[in-house]
Amino acid sequence: MAVAGLTCCVGGPALIYYVSPTEEELFLRYNPELQKRSLENRVGKQEDFDNFVARLKEYSKSDRPIWVEAEEAARKKSQWQD
Repeated sequence: MAVAGLTCCVGGPALIYYVSPTEEELFLRYNPELQKRSLENRVGKQEDFDNFVARLKEYSKSDRPIWVEAEEAARKKSQWQD
């Protein structure tokens, strides 16, 4: 019984790791047009993600929940744009 449990606990994740493609393999499966578009948009998406993480770090400095801080920042931004 212990052998079966060990096989499931170790073998299951090992099988998933073996079967799952890497990011490079997925990228190579794209058609050439999608590869080109993905490479063009990569820098912009990375900058957006970096900005998102920076905002989250800024929001987390407060004692209030992050979603409250984000809502308040969005409200201030919309008032500033008006």
